[in-house]
Amino acid sequence: MTTLDIAARSPRAGGINLTLLGIELRRVLRNRRTVIFTLLFPGAMFLAFGSQYSASDSAGSGNVTAYIMVAMGLYGAAMTASAAGASVALERAQGWSRQLRLTPLRPAAYILVKALSALVMGAIAVGVVNLVGVVQGRAHMPLGTWVSCALLTVLSTLVFAALGLFVGYLVPGETAMQVLGPALAVFAFAGNVFIPISQGSVMWTIASFTPMFGVAEITRYPITNDLPWYAVVNAVVWLGLFVGGAAWRMSRDTGRV
Repeated sequence: MTTLDIAARSPRAGGINLTLLGIELRRVLRNRRTVIFTLLFPGAMFLAFGSQYSASDSAGSGNVTAYIMVAMGLYGAAMTASAAGASVALERAQGWSRQLRLTPLRPAAYILVKALSALVMGAIAVGVVNLVGVVQGRAHMPLGTWVSCALLTVLSTLVFAALGLFVGYLVPGETAMQVLGPALAVFAFAGNVFIPISQGSVMWTIASFTPMFGVAEITRYPITNDLPWYAVVNAVVWLGLFVGGAAWRMSRDTGRV
């Protein structure tokens, strides 16, 4: 049974069902680049950077290794979620999106399936990095803090799912990931994810306007116990901008049919 058949037979809830979501997830997981660079790469980076510190090097309610683990989990989830969202670019190039518009699957439902897929993929990426942290044995923080960081990181993937959708509707085909890959790396460096930035400095002020700054502060809040109000504003504003941009480009795309 194809996705087209499922959508045609499932008019309720706009055509959304678990089978359709499962097919979407399988489509993403079949992409070897996604599996290697968004699921395995962050775990490898955590091993490279997190192994440089002793378990006794403290950071807030945890240690430095745990702090780095959360950061790498966020980066992996951001790449995975944006890749899941950006897959719409290939579907548009292949004419798949055009076919789906001939079914009862509503555009809003299609976007929701993409968002749910991105959340699941983001959760897998976070789970992989945290599993590496457990196996390595150097990351230490209270269990409640560990779980809170993981859940906040998964929730934060919505920002990057929206970014992926926006870029997927903005640029053609495989160009989407060629744009997102370097952009996310720049966002991570500039947004206080890879390199700690001194609070109150000029670089901190610049970082506070970048897309990854707000979610980075939110995901690490259970460890640092410090969450500037402008970090929350940053995350909400960027989510709104990416969602608005994706909706705008989608309306132009569907208007051509």
